[in-house]
Amino acid sequence: MRTPLTNGTHHIGLTVSKLEESAAFFTDFLGWKELKRNEDYPSIFVSDGQIMITLCAIKETPEVTFNRRANIGLHHLALQVSSEEALEHIYQRLTENKIDIEFSPEFVGSGPAKHMMCFDPSGIRMEFFWSGQ
Repeated sequence: MRTPLTNGTHHIGLTVSKLEESAAFFTDFLGWKELKRNEDYPSIFVSDGQIMITLCAIKETPEVTFNRRANIGLHHLALQVSSEEALEHIYQRLTENKIDIEFSPEFVGSGPAKHMMCFDPSGIRMEFFWSGQ
């Protein structure tokens, strides 16, 4: 067996159309911390203490919006939550703030795992996943 040459994720970079709103999605709704900003290359770095996401502002308006069924690229970003209560809390916070919800918390298969899907303010498809344990 070969030993992997990598050992985990350092960060994930996402291109967003609404930099401030997408940053607020993570900091205000999910409780992440803003680590830093780069005004020269408009970007905001956020973290939950386990993973860092770099949100980079687009330079041009895209010709078409991303279609997960027709374009190559990020299908969705899945973030793990620690409990069913945390999943429900996220759902409530996002609903109260009129974030576009694809589907509310539901079982994955026959359970006990549950997940939900929504879209951040820039249209990035986000999954929140609880393992059921």
